[in-house]
Amino acid sequence: MTSPTFPICITLGTRPEAIKLAPVIQKFQSSKRFKTHVVLTGQHREMVDQVMALFGLSADRDLEIMQPKQTLTDITCRSLQGLGTVFEEICPKLIIVQGDTTTAFSAALAAFYQQIPVGHVEAGLRTDELFNPYPEEANRRLISQLGQLHFAPTPLAVENLKRSGVTGEIHQTGNTVIDALLEVAQKQPDCSVPGLAWEKYRVLLATVHRRENWGDPLLDIIKGFRLILEQFPDTALLLPLHRNPTVREPIKEMLGEHPRVFLTEPLDYTQLVGAIQRSHLLLTDSGGLQEEAPSLGKPVLVLRETTERPEAIAAGTAKLVGTHPQDILQATQELLSDPQAYEKMATAINPFGDGRASERILEIVQAYLS
Repeated sequence: MTSPTFPICITLGTRPEAIKLAPVIQKFQSSKRFKTHVVLTGQHREMVDQVMALFGLSADRDLEIMQPKQTLTDITCRSLQGLGTVFEEICPKLIIVQGDTTTAFSAALAAFYQQIPVGHVEAGLRTDELFNPYPEEANRRLISQLGQLHFAPTPLAVENLKRSGVTGEIHQTGNTVIDALLEVAQKQPDCSVPGLAWEKYRVLLATVHRRENWGDPLLDIIKGFRLILEQFPDTALLLPLHRNPTVREPIKEMLGEHPRVFLTEPLDYTQLVGAIQRSHLLLTDSGGLQEEAPSLGKPVLVLRETTERPEAIAAGTAKLVGTHPQDILQATQELLSDPQAYEKMATAINPFGDGRASERILEIVQAYLS
């Protein structure tokens, strides 16, 4: 007797979602139990296309919502309406969303309106500050209240979900970003940057983009970078620029002429993994890099006041630094000057998974729909 085939939708709109859902999509597409529909909102464009091509994936539907200067309201309304129409046509048995983006929240809400179960990948992250990070903290809390399957990456995420009083099943799976990272890292990808001699410097890989760091915090972060470069002439700064002009322009103005600063366009995922492997340490406000870099033995200094990944802080793979220039300098100085401090962070065990999260999610969904 043939097992039933279940139609499901996996929705995504941004590059982090694409990276973290790529191994999930691969697992579901390889299973004969599911008819998998991949739906893009287009919240990000080129960066998502790069990731999809890297993992050999294509979208079944693309809402193409991206517009210049779009607001969170614009993204939510266009995603909600477009996804609602797609879900009506496909009639999926389950919607899978990832993380805390506006796309993920809109998909969960559209599914709820049609009484379709929601599976939430990377569920249970919390800072317990509603506006920090904004809008991510609110998005993930709202998704949790709508979900039926919660795929929590860590024991702390499980506890957060229980404390939030969610309904549905809670499963600890590990984080799917480790699945994606290990698949790419084993190929030892290149990261050639014009003018940057990796062997000549201790390269600091930096990324800055979060809304809560726009304005004065961003200026403070840049000042911190300059202090590091002044004190340590054997260092260089590799900083892939976010496409948003609010972030790009101050960085270009204050760092663009520095001889040891290498500003690039956003790196594709293979280049990013190659950069992590070759860098000395990371300075970032990214959530995903707090999970990825420790798997490659790289310390992470978090340029934020809060983090929804305190497991990394507790494990010693990351340190919460904030945005004050002197604090950034002091934390970086310790790792650049004290080999024991560096080694302690570089060899700490990553708490976010073993590379089998996608496999576990597939098995949980099979059991749930059966």
